[in-house]
Amino acid sequence: MHVHAAPAGPGANRTTAVLRISLVATLAYVVITFVAGLRAHSLALLSEAGHNVSDFLALLLSFAAVYFQSRPADDSKTFGYQRAGVLAAFVNAATLIVISLWIGVEAVHRLSSPVTVQPRLMMIVAAAGVVMNGVIAGLLWGVARDVNLRSAFIHMAGDTLSTAAVIAGGIGILITGHNWIDPALSLLIAALILWSSAGIVRETLNILLEGTPRDCSLTEIRSGMEAVEGVINVHDLHIWSLGSQSRALACHVTIADIPPSESACILARLNHLLRDDFHISHTTIQFEHIGCGELEGCVVPPEQMATSSHEHHHHGHVH
Repeated sequence: MHVHAAPAGPGANRTTAVLRISLVATLAYVVITFVAGLRAHSLALLSEAGHNVSDFLALLLSFAAVYFQSRPADDSKTFGYQRAGVLAAFVNAATLIVISLWIGVEAVHRLSSPVTVQPRLMMIVAAAGVVMNGVIAGLLWGVARDVNLRSAFIHMAGDTLSTAAVIAGGIGILITGHNWIDPALSLLIAALILWSSAGIVRETLNILLEGTPRDCSLTEIRSGMEAVEGVINVHDLHIWSLGSQSRALACHVTIADIPPSESACILARLNHLLRDDFHISHTTIQFEHIGCGELEGCVVPPEQMATSSHEHHHHGHVH
């Protein structure tokens, strides 16, 4: 079974161009925000710089995913390179959790000992961030045809709102003169980073540990497969994610003692069901006309094992 790369068309080239422009713009804004945060003594701006690092990493992962999806599988990587982006996402998210915790500790310290900030510089830099994040979100919306790019769009749209909050904080400091508003805002931004990063860590760990995808119900899928004409039962069922957008399934299916030419129709119906109803395109389905006994986790009742003196298996693959 191999993962075949789709040829790069005009749409893929446009997506790559949008992501490249977004990466350059976001990295430039991170540098500007960090320097401005140091000059304005604004922890909120420094937090926003850290938050936009998460934007940059999210865009970078989307860019890497688009690139790796175009690479064909080979003899050493039979599923292609889909896990590379997942592994990078895990490392990046774990790093962002550490950053958010540091911002939180520093914010608590500043709440007890407020530092004078420059609200006008805060507002100018944040206004530039609102424009930049808004433009990038608009560009991503135009090419967001899959989950990968839609998640990047949601990330950037959410950050447009958080950057607007920094402007509101600057206005609040100008009006009231209360410098504690700055670390309070940084706490909110750090909480947002922590919340989004923890979600990425949970999702990537589940993929790396070969866990069942969160929106997949083994009971529902097994019931759907057993409802297919010619299927007696489905057992030793495993479903896992190859990457963030690709899933695989392996199972044993008991059918009547029929010739392989007839079982091909059952296999076609099963693959059609899995592809259209459950979005699973990579399958390994082993047919057997009686129980397979106890072997590598496959367990059937003893009465079936007693009748298993002769059995035959057929394997079905979807490419």
